[in-house]
Order: sequence, then structure tokens, then C-alpha cells
Amino acid sequence: MSHPKPIIIDCDPGIDDAVALFLAMALDSLDVKAIITVAGNMPLAVTERNARCLVELAQRSQVKVYGGCPRPLLRSPLFARHVHGDNGLGGMLLPDPQVPLQPTHGVTALIEILRQSPELVSLATLGPLTNLAVALVQAPDIASAIAEIVIMGGAMRAGNVTPSAEFNFYADPHAAQIVMDSGIPLTLIGLDVTHQVIATPPRLERIRQLQNPVAQAVVEMVSRYGSTDQQVLGLVGPPLHDPCVIAYLVQPDLFETKPGYVAIETASDLNLGRSVVDFQGLMGHLPNATVALSIDSVGFYELLLEALSLY
Repeated sequence: MSHPKPIIIDCDPGIDDAVALFLAMALDSLDVKAIITVAGNMPLAVTERNARCLVELAQRSQVKVYGGCPRPLLRSPLFARHVHGDNGLGGMLLPDPQVPLQPTHGVTALIEILRQSPELVSLATLGPLTNLAVALVQAPDIASAIAEIVIMGGAMRAGNVTPSAEFNFYADPHAAQIVMDSGIPLTLIGLDVTHQVIATPPRLERIRQLQNPVAQAVVEMVSRYGSTDQQVLGLVGPPLHDPCVIAYLVQPDLFETKPGYVAIETASDLNLGRSVVDFQGLMGHLPNATVALSIDSVGFYELLLEALSLY
């Protein structure tokens, strides 16, 4: 068996974050060094509590959870209660977690883990990029300790919070631009791809049939998720955005990708948070990211089912 890939997950749980965490914590091919939360889908106090609840439900209480930045770098906080419910988990109630919140700030933990790691670490970013941007500004040396950053963010076509912007980049566009400029190997998985992994009723039914507590939690949360997307976009179920990042880390062959230059709009009110992707070199820059174009959704759901069956 190959050596598990060390990863740090930076997230804002969030229903699709929850599914991503369950996927990552189930797989022997990944070694989750830490879960760091950020304000995004919900305020920080909610995202860190949710992460601890999910770790406990997954019976992976050895995974440490840290709280990071409570607000974006420059703009006002933006939350998504209308998408994820008042508690961020679609209203699914979980008992108060016994898993402690680590006393170290998430940004400090990120820096320390990277500096102390004997091997390069991959970062899975599922929310606004505030924590990572602050860490890169505070400790630029950590860039050399990062194998790759796989980002759920952006959209080449329509956004999901404005016509131009996807939520994570709109929530903290300045942080996103800092990460894009970091020179670290980046993979960008945007809405154009994540809208291809639809949790259709037959797929949810297969998860329900697993009949373990984690699979049941996934069905309960996902059943209450993404109704607006389904109505507006004509989808037959909610898209699972964040688990695509974990899928890429373990099975990149599920994706079609292309190198491109990505810049984030930080000045225009109309296009704030828009990810501009240049595949042709029109902006005069070499590629700074691997941009996902499509995903094998059947293969993705086979991976998810296999992982959830392990609980």
C-alpha cells in the first residue's frame, strides 16, 4: 500500500463541506493532519462547532480541529444560511461535541504544521481563502512546504452568488487573489465542474442503503440542500461542490484539466470575486493554475459510496 498523502483541510462546514470531510476521513490514502475552519457559509463559531461534530460522528476524534479567521480580509462578512440552514447542516441536529477546539489559532496551526512536516503537505480548501492568505502573508516560507493547493472556488461561466462570482471567492476576493499570486501549484475546481456531480434521487438512495450513521447523516443533510440551485438551473438534485476537492486529491484521473492563468476581480462592484480564466495567454501571463474542466460524475459517486461504506 502506498504512503498516505498528508493533507490539511481548510473549510467552512456547510453541508457539502461535511460530505467532503466524511470522504477525506474515510480514506486510508489520505492522512488528515488538521481541519481548520473559517467564516464562510456560517460564522466561525458555527463552522468550528460543526467540524467538531462531524469529526465525532465519523469517530475520527484524533483529527484536530482549529478555528481560524472570523471575517474576510477587507470586505464585510457574507454568510449562506439560506443555502445551508440556520445551523449550517441543513437543520440536522448533532449533540454538543466532546472533541475539543484546539487552543491555537488556525492560521498559527497551519504555519506550524507546514514548518514541522517532514514531507510536503497538500491543502484542500473548501471555503473562503482567508486563513491561507493570512498564513502566506505572515509566513511566506511555508509556500515551499506545500505540495499543492486544491481549491473549490470560482466559475468560468455564471456565479452562484452574483452573475459573475462564486461564493467562496466573492466572500473574500482579496484572499483568493493572494493565493492565486502565491506561485504554489494550484488546482481550481469551480462551479462549471461541481455542477456536474448532482446528488440525484437514485444516488442518494444508494447512500441511504449503506445504513450507517455517517451515510444517514449525508442523506439527511443533502436532502435539504441546494433547492435554489435546482430550481434556477433545472437540476434534478443538489450539486456536491466541496467533495470534488477530496476526489481530486485521491483520484485526479476523474477530472479533465487544462493549465491557465487565473486572476480574481477585487475592484469592480459589478464583477467582485469573479475568477477570470485565461487559457490563451491573452493577459500576458504564464499559467498559474491547473483548471478543472469536467469530472467523471459516475466515478465520483462510486468513490463516495465506497468511502461512506467504510463507516
